[in-house]
Amino acid sequence: MDIERINETTIKFYISYYDIERRGFNKDEIWYNRERGEELFFEMMNEINDQENFEMNGPLWVQIHALEKGLEIIVTRGQISDGNVKLEIPMDEEKDEMPVDNNIVDMLDSQFIKNGENELVKDHSLSVVLGFKDFEDIVSLSHSFAEEVETLLYNFEGTYYIYVTLDEKYNDEEQDNMLSRMLEFGYESDVTIHRISEYGTEIIAQDALGVIREKFA
Repeated sequence: MDIERINETTIKFYISYYDIERRGFNKDEIWYNRERGEELFFEMMNEINDQENFEMNGPLWVQIHALEKGLEIIVTRGQISDGNVKLEIPMDEEKDEMPVDNNIVDMLDSQFIKNGENELVKDHSLSVVLGFKDFEDIVSLSHSFAEEVETLLYNFEGTYYIYVTLDEKYNDEEQDNMLSRMLEFGYESDVTIHRISEYGTEIIAQDALGVIREKFA
């Protein structure tokens, strides 16, 4: 994947269909399978954040060009000042008429919400996959963490995972604090929830920590 840092708020990257397939994705499924398309997109964005320290926070503008041999994606991060959103969007006149795939637009709509001015804004809820070396660690977590958060329990390849969603009713500082407390008992997993839910076993589908807290008093 080729990454170009345009400026402090804009990143452009290109990924070939060969690289997409090398990562374990089928070219066709990223167009027609919403979950796999989302998984690829956020896998790429996590890689970009690791290399370029480009976090997906605040309003985002995303443009995707479907090229003959791959995808070119431009992501611009907005700045919020006194409630107003400022987006410095780079324009490339040569590519204004290039197609943007509707399925990928749908993919982004599932992760970004539109504000009153019809701009794409990042949903500030936080979802994380936590892995645990031992089930007893999950039991301990359930008794030390009583906040109302959405949790699902899975088993995949002999490891227990909890998929945690911290609602946007919690601010960034509160989310970071809760995640830090959870990480005292487990670790942030590199395995995506899409892979776990497809190939693993769902054990508790709702309020996993609450159920475990009740059953393992």
